[in-house]
Amino acid sequence: MPGQTPTQTLLALAGEVALLLWSVQMVTAGVSAAFGSRLRSLLTESLDSRWRAFAAGVLVTAGLQSSTATAMMIASFAESGLIALTPALAMMLGANVGTTLIVQFVSFDTSIAVPLLLLAGYVGLRRLGGVASRECARALFGLGLMLLTLRLMQTTMQPVEDSQTLRIVLGALARDPVVALLLAAALSWAAHSSVAGILVVMSLGGAGVIGLETTLAMVLGCNLGTAINPLLQSLKGGPAARRVPMGNLANRLIGCMIGLALLPLLVAAFGTLALSPLQAAAFAHLGFNLAMALAFLLPLPAIARLLTRGFPDASPESDPARSRYLDPSALTTPGIALSNATREVLRMADVVEEMLSVSQEAFASDDPGKALHISRTDDVLDSLYNQIQLYVGAIRLEALSDVEEERLAALLSLAINLEHVGDIIEKNLMQMASKRIRDQRRLPADNIDRIAEMHGRLRDHLRLAVNVFISQDEAMARRLIREKETFRDLEREAVDRHLTQMRTGKAEALAVSALQLDITRDLKRIDAHIAATVHGLLERRGLLQGSRLLQAAE
Repeated sequence: MPGQTPTQTLLALAGEVALLLWSVQMVTAGVSAAFGSRLRSLLTESLDSRWRAFAAGVLVTAGLQSSTATAMMIASFAESGLIALTPALAMMLGANVGTTLIVQFVSFDTSIAVPLLLLAGYVGLRRLGGVASRECARALFGLGLMLLTLRLMQTTMQPVEDSQTLRIVLGALARDPVVALLLAAALSWAAHSSVAGILVVMSLGGAGVIGLETTLAMVLGCNLGTAINPLLQSLKGGPAARRVPMGNLANRLIGCMIGLALLPLLVAAFGTLALSPLQAAAFAHLGFNLAMALAFLLPLPAIARLLTRGFPDASPESDPARSRYLDPSALTTPGIALSNATREVLRMADVVEEMLSVSQEAFASDDPGKALHISRTDDVLDSLYNQIQLYVGAIRLEALSDVEEERLAALLSLAINLEHVGDIIEKNLMQMASKRIRDQRRLPADNIDRIAEMHGRLRDHLRLAVNVFISQDEAMARRLIREKETFRDLEREAVDRHLTQMRTGKAEALAVSALQLDITRDLKRIDAHIAATVHGLLERRGLLQGSRLLQAAE
């Protein structure tokens, strides 16, 4: 603005860039909260062809306006085996196209849309009651704020066009498009958004601060930078998680190299069109992603094979999240396939037993790493559960005997309940353990002993449930059901102790008692899930009514 010092101008630009990033985040968060589950479902359902997968990627990212978020979802699906690599790569190409759509809207005159979007978003946030409606309003407000910020940035940068320092910096960019590309890539990577990066480039071009050649080079850089974050995130996972982000980064790198080689021709071609700087940047962004999608969609199967060779699956022994016994070739013999699935479910039981041991240690020590270990172990449990579901779903039910169908039902019951146990440990017990450590609250020795005793009982009950699953022993199943009464008694005792502490009025003792009660109730929930694994057997034998053991069975 007129009269501003360079420092004031830089501070204004920094604030406007921060506001731009926040507005992009508002749009992404609003759409994700309102339609996230539907968009996630759309990704997993579009698996039958790469063309449908491409379209799904376009639609999902057009809603989320974050190809980074879509890429991370796709990578997690591919790692867990929910999506084959070829459709996953097609979805990623679609995601790159989808993120360009809002940029097209921004490139035109939006002076009327800005106040309407802000007003509609504000009224919706204040007046609407439904969660989905409010989140849609949040997205509209974020879109209006995004457009307003873009105009503010253009206004701020117009007076600095005559700055001698700026001319020197931009002269270096104009002389070396590679530098401009790398600068834009760093901006897009730091913002975790190609949309935000492109909008900054559009504001620079719209203010006349950069020329057409630099604009096109920076558009290439924004597309490159947004591919880095998903790859960095995937490094935490296994080889399967890295294939889609690496394929996407390779796609971006090849496109940038071709774009730089053809840059003089592109500048000449765009120069013949009557486009504003904003529209030139927006159309270059769209054209780049459409061209890369068209070039790579057909050879995707070959690319998928190359990525699989480049990032081979780790051996089951070195990757605990990978199944060891789910042999696809055994699916033609359902009985053998069922045995393979059984062995994998027993691995789940071993994982849960380990989680129970670490959970006990988390309440006795002040090591925050215990909760992190539980979180990683629960990811292993979830991965095994997902792989078992997919494998069992591929078994031909009509080829199973009645006995094998009962075994399948028991297998699924055990797997489902084990997965629920893992969730309770990770999401409930570890949350309490972490809060206890943050609050620097140590449990008395008798409380630690009670928690250790309950965890020990749960491990015993888990082993008993596994034995029932293997042997189908009726007596052990009845014993496991009767053992549930132990945890009912423990819960009653915890409630009585808590009432006693309430009467003392001692705040610290009351907090410890409340924590002990919450832990006891969650451990009781775990025991209920373990006992539920034998319900099917007792119901078939006529020994269970509802959830109660018949007295005649005593």
